[in-house]
Parts: sequence; C-alpha cells; structure tokens
Amino acid sequence: MRPGPASACLEARDLVIEVPGRPDGRALDLRLAAGQRWGVLGPNGVGKTTLLHTLAGLRAPRRGEVRLDGRPLASLRRREAARRLGLVFQERHDDFPATVRETALIGRHPYLSPWRLEGVEDLRLAEAALARLDIAHLAERRVDTLSGGERQRLAIATVLTQAPAIWLADEPTNHLDLHHQAAVMELLAEQAGAGHAVLMCLHDLNLAARWCDHLLLLYPDGEACWGPAEVMLVPEALERLYGQRLATARIDGAPVFVPAR
Repeated sequence: MRPGPASACLEARDLVIEVPGRPDGRALDLRLAAGQRWGVLGPNGVGKTTLLHTLAGLRAPRRGEVRLDGRPLASLRRREAARRLGLVFQERHDDFPATVRETALIGRHPYLSPWRLEGVEDLRLAEAALARLDIAHLAERRVDTLSGGERQRLAIATVLTQAPAIWLADEPTNHLDLHHQAAVMELLAEQAGAGHAVLMCLHDLNLAARWCDHLLLLYPDGEACWGPAEVMLVPEALERLYGQRLATARIDGAPVFVPAR
C-alpha cells in the first residue's frame, strides 16, 4: 500500500551538498516530517537551490545521504520518488508549445503507466489545481504566452496536480504580486495542515517569519543551523546570515524585519 501524507518523512543524514570550491562546512542532520513548514534562508550563492535539488535526488551530495520514508532516496526508481516528492523549480523553461491544461496534467505522469492517457480523475485534479492558483481561465493558452507570474502559478498548480506528500519549493513566490504571494503561502500552509510536508527556499525573510514553523539558515562559509522558527528568528543570527543590520517589530503576532538605517 502506498504511504499516505501523514507518513511523509524526508531526512538528510550527515549531508554535505556539492558546492564547488567551498569547504564541507557543517553536515546537515535534519528531518522534514508531515505537517511541518520549513523555510531555507541564506544569501545568494549559498547553495539553497543545490540543497533542494539534492533533497529531490537530482544532484548527488558530496557526502551523506537523503532518505525518503526511511529508504535511501538513491535506491528508489524516479517514478516511485515522484509519487512522493514534488519540486517547484525557481526558473522553468517550457520548450514545447503546450497549453496550460496540458502542462498541469504533467503532474499526473508519475501515476500513469507507459502509453496510458490521462483519465477523468486526472483531468479533475488538474482543473481544480488551476482554479486554486487562479489560472483556470488560462487553461487553453499556450504556456509561452504567459507572464512570469502566471508561469510560476502554473508550476505550483502542476505540483498540486501531482499531489505529492512532500513539497520542495524553490522560491515559490518568485515573480508573484503581493496578493498571489499570500495566496501561494496560504496554499503551502494548507498542504502542511493536510498532513503533507513542505520545505521552501525563500529570499523574503518576512514571508519565512510569518509562514514557516521551522527554519534552516545556510551561511556562505558552509556553516548551518536549524530548528523551530521561534528559536531561529534571532536578529543577531539573521544579521550575520545576511551581513545586514536589522530593525524588528511585531505585526499581527509575527516578527517583521527591515534593514536598519
């Protein structure tokens, strides 16, 4: 029987990602469990995308391993892993003239045997995902005619159609206006609330502070620290992370950070 969302678990064990020219730094030993919302923070070039791709099995680590539901990820067939892991890429290049609906249906491919076409239920899931991301009205449009924000919402709708137990999202609010940023973060929170696990790389510290319950901080020298958000949101640690003095406040019960003058 296929494990459900409530059993979702992705582990990094003694994991060092491959960043050319950088020392090993601190190995990661962390566990992404069902219902959790992890945010990965760090300056440009620190390896956030590399980490996400390593956790998804797209890149080999320098050391250590990734385990999915207790099994080494490297030992799983790609189709099997894709039924459990969904990845939202930071940038997506659409080389084929597919429509928005056809692209969303790609999310069902891990569940289809070779040469089998999508069925009624697959189409229902895709249509529901497009509606949830506010792009149902674009279903017949070619992807190469979309704006950057529309493409980003389509990428998230495709993973929603996939219905993975574990979401790995690289800058999920990239290209999005304020309203759709909030809508996407709410969607990811809903996924966690439904028993899925979510890990997202973010540049916006305030989105992480408002929406994440765990944080992983990646420093340029390879060092890292992680834990519950309320423990990690310490101005001194964040200032060292970004090399920037911060002023803090609280709005609606959540901390807010802005550059100090």
